[in-house]
Amino acid sequence: MIIDVHTHIFPPDVIERREMFAKRDSSFDFIYGNPKARMVTYGALVEEMDEAGVDQSVVCGFPWRSIDMCRQHNTYMMEAVAAHPDRLIGLATVNPVAGKACDTELERSFQGGLKGVGEISADAQGFRLDDAGTAGRIAGAVEEAGLFLLLHANEDVGHFYPGKTPTTPTVVYRFLEKFPEVTVVLAHWGGGLCFYELMPEVAKVTSSVYYDTAASPFLYKPGVYEVAVKIVGGGRILFGTDYPLLRMRRHLDEIESAGLPADVKEGILGRNAQALLGHQF
Repeated sequence: MIIDVHTHIFPPDVIERREMFAKRDSSFDFIYGNPKARMVTYGALVEEMDEAGVDQSVVCGFPWRSIDMCRQHNTYMMEAVAAHPDRLIGLATVNPVAGKACDTELERSFQGGLKGVGEISADAQGFRLDDAGTAGRIAGAVEEAGLFLLLHANEDVGHFYPGKTPTTPTVVYRFLEKFPEVTVVLAHWGGGLCFYELMPEVAKVTSSVYYDTAASPFLYKPGVYEVAVKIVGGGRILFGTDYPLLRMRRHLDEIESAGLPADVKEGILGRNAQALLGHQF
């Protein structure tokens, strides 16, 4: 079983009218304003999965500022999951700045079959990850529902790219300290937070956090897999691609060539995700 825990899909209307939505949301413009930035429907995602040999994918939308846009995207996510219930696992997108409207949308999304929240980007959506009234609203709802949160994180050094935000390990660490009960998957190796688990006090706070590998070929040398496994162990690393940013096969080929023990590789490619999702699927 191969499970990609980090992919993105968009409603056809958003893809077709990219320029209009870019004018409405500066973060969307930042990442997808360029016509060359790829967006796909759930049909195209399933085709990619078939070509790469991926069994299931966790699908994310976009962290819109507008709760109305979040609602529209969530409706599409529910449609995707209904169309491919054995292949796609949908996450909801919400902006906690919307207050009670956020609560209502989370309830609707969970009742509609979505299995968590993500990919959330606090900087894109205008709230602080250590704020109880906003980030705490999402964390509380996810915890109460027994689901999980996929949280955007990125490194604070190195090259610039669309989507690189101030959500660095320092910021993410404050969230984990403040909301320790919520199950969290940190995107993009947690922006490098996984390497700080060499510090005992950090390892204590992050002991139940999962790290996904999304966009890894754009960020790190292939040796990142061996190093990360030595630090955090093989059981909390999840295969993720950030598709359609990168093709699934490119990630899979890199993992195949990383020289990992067979059981560790199997865990990263799917068994760890099954453990995360097993009580639901």
